[in-house]
Amino acid sequence: MSQNIDTVTTYLDGFRKNDHEQILSCLTDDIQWTVFGAFRLTGKDAYDGAIDGPPELINPPHLEVVRMVEQGDVVMAELTGTVKRAAGGEMRMSMAEVFVMRDGKIAERRAWVIELKDNDYR
Repeated sequence: MSQNIDTVTTYLDGFRKNDHEQILSCLTDDIQWTVFGAFRLTGKDAYDGAIDGPPELINPPHLEVVRMVEQGDVVMAELTGTVKRAAGGEMRMSMAEVFVMRDGKIAERRAWVIELKDNDYR
């Protein structure tokens, strides 16, 4: 396993446990996080404030890696996941993640999150 894939794996494990310290240890100080259609933020402090997500969702999420590929300093991951809703039930989702790496840490995370309401693709 490469250093970059190991970092992304450690990062995802941190999200599965809602472990802010573990997540932040995988990031550069100037991390940029974009969730397309939702937000963009820069820096570890802003990132730390967004880890828990919106209040209508209860952490930690359940995340499964479908596949992960690496080319140069970029790791791409396809994920599926669920997260409990504060009002009851759960949200199912499909995600595509692009991790731009620098010196073995995540310098940029670009995410596409699609809520699945009907089946495994819609």
